[in-house]
Amino acid sequence: MASGYTKASDLPGIIPVFPLDGALLLPHGELPLNIFEPRYLNMIDDALAGERIIGMVQTVAGGTRERPALAGVGCAGRITSFSETGDGRYIISLTGLARFRVARELLTPTPYRQIAPDFSDFEADLAPQGEDTGFDAMPFLSALKSYLDARNMEIDWETAREAPGEALVNSLAMALPFDVAEKQALLEAPTATERRCALIALMEIDAAGSHDDDEPPALQ
Repeated sequence: MASGYTKASDLPGIIPVFPLDGALLLPHGELPLNIFEPRYLNMIDDALAGERIIGMVQTVAGGTRERPALAGVGCAGRITSFSETGDGRYIISLTGLARFRVARELLTPTPYRQIAPDFSDFEADLAPQGEDTGFDAMPFLSALKSYLDARNMEIDWETAREAPGEALVNSLAMALPFDVAEKQALLEAPTATERRCALIALMEIDAAGSHDDDEPPALQ
């Protein structure tokens, strides 16, 4: 693999985390980020000086406003592109490596949060991205079209039709505006097949709900 990580033990035992609800990173996916908070600028500086790995994780109920409770599963990514703007922001791209369970959060002097990740359940994420052999493009693209039409959204259909199944599913799971719990469910789907099925279900439910909203109320 191009990243050089082939097994869970190759990955670092401590990583900084960026809690950001609604931002989903999946293995092999590319997530652009605009970094402007001082504590996260510091985090990127430290990551660039080390292995360039940070963990993306959503939050759950609990904790405080400054330190909300972390979801149990996140995804580690490596900084694969980096630029600095004239006003001091960082524009980075993270390439997803592997999901992790939050084994424990560390007490550290850094302004950003750090955890001990457990990658053992997700070692398969480090394998090269494969083909989703059960992917049937027609029903998937039909569900996608209904979802996009309901939300008045557009995509490049030529690119979508030509994309490999797993890559298409992952890119849509990351990009479409699902809520935090739905994003977390897509992240935690054990296999590519289960993520595809979950994504189809979410798109169909959303499209059906949008159509229901358009219907006039029943007369009493």
